[in-house]
Amino acid sequence: MTTQNRWLIAAAGVLMQIAFGAVYAWSVFRIPLSHAHGWTIAEVTAAFEIAIFIVGFAAFAGGLWMKRSGPRPVALAGAILYGLGTMLTGTAHSLSTLYLAYGVIGGAGLGLGYIVPIATLVRWFPDKRGMITGLAVAGFGAGALVTAPVANSLIASVGVGRTFEVLGLAYLVVVLACALAMQNPPEGYVPAGYSAAGSQRGRSARDFTLRQALGTWQWYALWLTLFLNTTAGIAIISQASPMAQEISGVSAATAAGMVGLISIANGSGRFLWAWFSDAVGRRTVFLIMFLLQSAAFLLLSQVHRFSLLSLLAFVILLCYGGGFGAMPAFATDYFGAGQIGSIYGMMLTAWGFAAVFGPSLVAEIRQATGHYQGAMSWLALATLISTVVPLLLRPPRERQSRDLRVEGVGTPYRVRS
Repeated sequence: MTTQNRWLIAAAGVLMQIAFGAVYAWSVFRIPLSHAHGWTIAEVTAAFEIAIFIVGFAAFAGGLWMKRSGPRPVALAGAILYGLGTMLTGTAHSLSTLYLAYGVIGGAGLGLGYIVPIATLVRWFPDKRGMITGLAVAGFGAGALVTAPVANSLIASVGVGRTFEVLGLAYLVVVLACALAMQNPPEGYVPAGYSAAGSQRGRSARDFTLRQALGTWQWYALWLTLFLNTTAGIAIISQASPMAQEISGVSAATAAGMVGLISIANGSGRFLWAWFSDAVGRRTVFLIMFLLQSAAFLLLSQVHRFSLLSLLAFVILLCYGGGFGAMPAFATDYFGAGQIGSIYGMMLTAWGFAAVFGPSLVAEIRQATGHYQGAMSWLALATLISTVVPLLLRPPRERQSRDLRVEGVGTPYRVRS
């Protein structure tokens, strides 16, 4: 397989992620669904929360499946479930059907499909791990930018139900086509000019099994890092519009502009921070991101001007996206690319838990203090404390290998240092 062909696989992976990233346009559907069926905004929002919660567990299942069957069958199943779940959402006339169609079926398809480009492309690009995973998930972050205006136009012309049906069919066709391009590189594949011996320090010299990875403290530290970073960003995503209206006194229409702005930050941060991590290291990137978020949250607790509020939210969402961009490469550095689908897939459960915890945390603090500034102060402290985790992170060492062998978990491995 030539270098040119691996870039074609990368392009298909990015296009898949754009289709899956449409999930972030859910806010476009909240009010139309509420008006059409008499559901509350909270009831409609729960469908999104269920979908994100399901993603991590489905990604884990997809990673295990990829190990046995390769990426293509998993991607095809993800396309069918995601497209079908979205189309069925358009026919939902009860909350239980909505939650089953969009939350469970659509969320399962989303999780199965999400892990495929990430786990496949790190095998094709061992020379550019951070950059390629950042590029792939940048497509996911940009999905809402593509979908939101299309969905708005469709809702106005054909109604919210038919919009889901049209979009679901489009997702099905696009992801099925891209899934056909998904394949692992040949055994022993090495890009032209790449030398594993000259690769970045701190990379595993062998591939861990899922069981071996779960036998190290590093896996749990990476899970916690992703959870903390996601909690901080999703707290802003979930409250962006009402927070902007309360703190700066702008209209709902103006606040919607900030929502679009932070969507750009979410997408671009996934690529920029991941690309930067190839140069300075993953630990350094997460340390910088936590410090930036802490400073931004502290300033958010003090500002009232909409322009400053938007700028600070932009910084936080850059870092939120950066976590999803850099973490697949981080996990691959520590545990190898061989079974990264299941290893990182299980790590994505942090995303699901953060999607529930982050919005709830902000809502509870907002209610207790009577204003969003109090919640921002607590998040500033939380993200500052979070810097401890990347400071402590180190790649698995030979001593851990001996411990795993004694326990019968696996065979020894060596880590290049």
